[in-house]
Amino acid sequence: MVEELALADDAIAACVDAAAWPLPEHDLIAALDAAHRLQQRLAAVTLTLIREVDGRGTARTQEASCTAVWLRERLRLTVPAARRLIDLATALDTGNPGIRQALADGAISQDQARVITDTVDTVSRSADAETADKAVGVLVGWAAQFDPTHLRKLGTRILDHVAPDIADAAAQAALDAEARRVTRDRHLTLSEQTDGRLRLTGTLDTETAGLLRAAIDPLTAPSGPDDTRSPGQRRHDALADICRLALRTGELPDSGGDSAQIVITTTYDALTRQLSSGALDTGLSLTPEAVRRLACDATILPAVLGGTGQILDVGRQRRLITGPLRRALVLRDRGCAFPGCDRPPRWCHAHHIHHWADGGTTSLSNAVLLCGHHHRHLHHSDWTVQLGSDGHPEFIPPAWLDPEQLPRRNHYHRRT
Repeated sequence: MVEELALADDAIAACVDAAAWPLPEHDLIAALDAAHRLQQRLAAVTLTLIREVDGRGTARTQEASCTAVWLRERLRLTVPAARRLIDLATALDTGNPGIRQALADGAISQDQARVITDTVDTVSRSADAETADKAVGVLVGWAAQFDPTHLRKLGTRILDHVAPDIADAAAQAALDAEARRVTRDRHLTLSEQTDGRLRLTGTLDTETAGLLRAAIDPLTAPSGPDDTRSPGQRRHDALADICRLALRTGELPDSGGDSAQIVITTTYDALTRQLSSGALDTGLSLTPEAVRRLACDATILPAVLGGTGQILDVGRQRRLITGPLRRALVLRDRGCAFPGCDRPPRWCHAHHIHHWADGGTTSLSNAVLLCGHHHRHLHHSDWTVQLGSDGHPEFIPPAWLDPEQLPRRNHYHRRT
């Protein structure tokens, strides 16, 4: 096998640098189909090898804790991806041989093979081997027309086609199997990047997906005509708002004996003169602008250092604008006060109009409600905010937007 794979490697290598632009359209499409078919056939070979490696216990002989961990190191896979390969390799080896043959023939993709395997496994619990063979044939035929997601939906009623007399009972079994699969595959991975960012990957079960959508969807709509964020950026900011709201409730479990909170370390001069960055308790740095913006938040615990690094003050954990004062602010602004924004009060931060680090007071006359997006926007743009003669907030646009810089107000929350 090693020699044959080496020959195949040479043949594919010859195609890598071949120019695609001279190909007529029908040859271009034919080449794409052929490359995809080869990819699936090679996947069948890879899964056979993984099954053998797992069966022999090769991972443990090479000092790895399990095959998934060994594959992670050997093939640079994530552990969840390695486990999915092992599960599929096992299913193809022990299940209906027609599925592996379809993959080896290039008739189905690896993801389609996983769907068909799960579906046929459910069918086998309710019907005999002959019915399972019929299900494989039907599903492989459908795979030529439908992607894995659609194929899985069709598979929930496969017995309507191959064994209608037991279809209803099997449908319930399929739902139960799907629930087990969803529970088994749920995971969330947080991968810290070198620049301090965090990469989120994972798969949510049905219930959690519903909870996330219910919480995040109301926050992902554009906040107004000036909102230029992409959909992905709006979802990112919505997740940040949800986290802030959860921290603001004070109902999260303790972490290491302390309440859930963000700790930012900075020097007093850096904070008041906007000269330097701050640092999170995780060791990651923040820009001066981010430090000052986060200092408006209710869940910040400021740790202020002197010039030699000694601790001058560790502020007590408290909401800077809380209790009756926040209730008064909600009654006044009724939501994000930025012009055109419809975010309700529960999604808003209390922003100091005159920053507390510059001597601003924590009072109703020095506060305004802003959603996460407009809070960031105000800290990083030329917009300014003030209270009008009637005590309600009004926003002054930058001169490039409005040369006359006429004050603007939010009329969404207050129609009169």
